[in-house]
Amino acid sequence: MGMHSNMQNFVGRVMSVETPEDLAETLRLVCDRVGFQYFALSHHVDLVRFAGQAIRLTNYPDRWVDYYDANALGASDPVHRASHVTSVGFIWSHIPAMIQLTTRDQRILRLGREQGIGDGFTIPANVPGEALGSCSFASEPGRLIPYANLPVLQLIGAFAFEAARRLWSVRAVDPDRVPRLTDRQRDCVLWVARGKGDWETGRILGLSKQTVELHIRHACERYGVNKRTLLVIRTLFDGTLTFGDIFWR
Repeated sequence: MGMHSNMQNFVGRVMSVETPEDLAETLRLVCDRVGFQYFALSHHVDLVRFAGQAIRLTNYPDRWVDYYDANALGASDPVHRASHVTSVGFIWSHIPAMIQLTTRDQRILRLGREQGIGDGFTIPANVPGEALGSCSFASEPGRLIPYANLPVLQLIGAFAFEAARRLWSVRAVDPDRVPRLTDRQRDCVLWVARGKGDWETGRILGLSKQTVELHIRHACERYGVNKRTLLVIRTLFDGTLTFGDIFWR
């Protein structure tokens, strides 16, 4: 079976999994087929603290998983941090060119190698409003990275994380319970998110300062918050605003 057929087969399997166990088994098969030994699919958070809520699926050696959890490396892992500065998959040996590694980072990578985790390939999964995440494939130390298979892994990793989001019900919210802003309220919140005050926002939108204040207050009431920063965060979380709205003017 050619690599293209393999890709179609595995993407189809990933999209149809019904349990985390099904997804883990599929990722094990992917590893066997494309030349890696390990996989790790997770949110970049303290995985012990958020157990049951955060995505976490891996077949890394138990000793390394225990050390990882005991030291809460989910949020500070240099591989995870590197995935925050790119939108495509990357090889771990390229990380020093992506982020500045601290002495602690170098120690973590060295300890991983001592526990049987060599070089790897990570596909970022950064969804606005959610915890950052990724899907990684790793080899034992001394094994060569199967460069020819990385484009396939890029696609499979992206679909695998999306399948995990479905299984963990990351977006399991009732649409009828999501607050709805009027167009003018959203306009005002957008300019607040861009750092404008009420007077400036009023000048931009052709409103009085008092009207802007009223729109913002009503928006806060709809979200049940009393601070503008929280209001902006909530609108980013549910998709009412996006980072693109704020920064890509």
